[in-house]
Amino acid sequence: MTQRAISLKLSRMMNLQASAPELIRPDPQSVLVQGGWRVLTLSAPGAIAHLDAVLRTLPPAATLRWDLRGIAALDHIGAQWLWNAWGGRRPGELLLSEQQKEIFNRLEQSGKLALPAEPSRRSPLDWIAATVLLAADNFIAFIALIGQLTLDLLQFIRRPQRGPWKEISANLFRIGFLALGITALVGFLIGVVLSFLSAQQLHTFGGDVFLVNILGMSIIRELGPLLAAILVAGRSGSSITAQLGVMRVTEELDAMLVMGLPHGFRLILPRVVALAIAMPLLVVWTDAVALIGGMTAAWFELGLTPDYFIMKLPDAVPLANYLIGLLKGVVFGVLIGLVACHFGLRIKPNTDSLGRGTTSSVVTAITIVIVADAIFAIIFKGVGF
Repeated sequence: MTQRAISLKLSRMMNLQASAPELIRPDPQSVLVQGGWRVLTLSAPGAIAHLDAVLRTLPPAATLRWDLRGIAALDHIGAQWLWNAWGGRRPGELLLSEQQKEIFNRLEQSGKLALPAEPSRRSPLDWIAATVLLAADNFIAFIALIGQLTLDLLQFIRRPQRGPWKEISANLFRIGFLALGITALVGFLIGVVLSFLSAQQLHTFGGDVFLVNILGMSIIRELGPLLAAILVAGRSGSSITAQLGVMRVTEELDAMLVMGLPHGFRLILPRVVALAIAMPLLVVWTDAVALIGGMTAAWFELGLTPDYFIMKLPDAVPLANYLIGLLKGVVFGVLIGLVACHFGLRIKPNTDSLGRGTTSSVVTAITIVIVADAIFAIIFKGVGF
């Protein structure tokens, strides 16, 4: 075949494919589909409007015999228009070429896919039942986490040389040292505010000298440990949950299991031990800075000199209160670490779960810390006074 003949043949094929799409009725029971059913021809001005007008004059598609073998060119856009004209199902009689069958088979398969039904509104009882089941599931998993931590701690004590010392050291730096700034700032301001407010009331009744007792007992026994725990829960607890959650999203946790590295010994134990060590130290630091803030405010407000404040503080606050504050620090640190790791390990591999898990971790950790502080107040109500 000469080059001229090839060019003429290609030209006729292009003209045929570019011809307008047509719906022809040779008889009342048949429809011939001809022309080019491609996005190029269907996007021509007035093409779709003409086809819609013809379609409105036809009986229901299921009652007609459709012959598509005369179509010059068909793409998915043209096939989709015909599929929509048939109401999303094949007509009773349909004549297709082999290539057209593949296109409509794919349309038929995709047409069966349906969006998930909108969930119906749950009744209050359903919501309460779901909440109770979720709380029970979290409680059981939390108890299992405590048991696993106990076993890992026993293994660590038996073989300390094989313990995760580097992980503990790194977490001590992140949880303890890097938190000194924020705890000092907040502790100092709390001490200043508490001293100013207490000084105004004490001065009214002539009890200026009792400011040392109020600041010492409230800060060392209650505010210092509680304030440090809340700051650590919001700062380090959320960080631990986010770290474990990202490891879940990036499948690092699964890779650790494949390599035989247990999550508890390498991820949970170092963080909980680091928190148990760092929290008492942060409590001492927060107590000291808060007392300095209170002492400074008392100096300016009531004229109590720092020498007098330091001299009266040991008599105003018995040693048992210091020990209770340190014990609170250890317990609060363990609870924050357990809660943060618990929610971090339960995060699903998606970003939405990561955000919700981190938020739940912080809220739950702060709540548990406050509950534990109330339990301490009840247990040690007769100690240190």
